[in-house]
Amino acid sequence: MALLDEFKSFAMRGNVIDLAVGVVIGGAFGKIVTSFVNDVLMPPLGLMLGGVNFAGLAVTLKAAEGEAPAVLWKYGSFLQSVVDFTIVAFAIFLVVKAVNSMQKQQEAAPPPPPPAEVTLLTEIRDALQRR
Repeated sequence: MALLDEFKSFAMRGNVIDLAVGVVIGGAFGKIVTSFVNDVLMPPLGLMLGGVNFAGLAVTLKAAEGEAPAVLWKYGSFLQSVVDFTIVAFAIFLVVKAVNSMQKQQEAAPPPPPPAEVTLLTEIRDALQRR
């Protein structure tokens, strides 16, 4: 039973929950980026390069024989994955940069003044200490 309790305390820690949420959001974000690259970015880029579709780029290493399919070296799919990764990495960089910028602004901002009650109590305390 101790093992189960230990696992429960581990799984309910904030870091594990945050990680799970991050993985789910990351998966959804990956789909968005893949769609952006495949449907928005690559068609104009392929058009600029003379109608080249990166995903279809391949070198035939061995031609198809009978029922056996051809052996292809699909370097275009790899290029597509590199472009996907670069965009995801850049987007994450921008998010981290924005978060760091907001944290620096919060650190640089002066703290809010204490409530009037706290100020009054502090003055009373200081006056009593001077007596």
